[in-house]
Amino acid sequence: MTDWDYNKPWWHGSPTQFTMLYSGSTITQNRRLAEVFSHKPTLTSIEDELGRIRHNGTQDGYLYQIDEEIDADDVYPHPETSMGWGLEWLTRRPIRVKLIGPVSIREDEYLSEADIAVLWQKAAERERE
Repeated sequence: MTDWDYNKPWWHGSPTQFTMLYSGSTITQNRRLAEVFSHKPTLTSIEDELGRIRHNGTQDGYLYQIDEEIDADDVYPHPETSMGWGLEWLTRRPIRVKLIGPVSIREDEYLSEADIAVLWQKAAERERE
């Protein structure tokens, strides 16, 4: 991918602390998405043009910034993402990270059981179309 700006900051979110990511780890240039991923959700929803992200993760986490240069040989777009192209990337090698800090779950981002039911209903309706 020669048209991607690999020089922008890269992020990773996790509920655990470490200094290196394994090959095959997910990284993103969307800081907010990495913060959400730190909560280990099983469901995320990017809800509008502003990129509001809600999720069902239940644990506090940590935000990391990638602490070395990244280029096209180091990462590739996640082939099975359910999000827009370019939001999730997988690493091809171990990569050093720098801990930015803890990330607490915000009440306004949490998906309730009722919210999740609505999302599943909308998904089913789109499949029928």
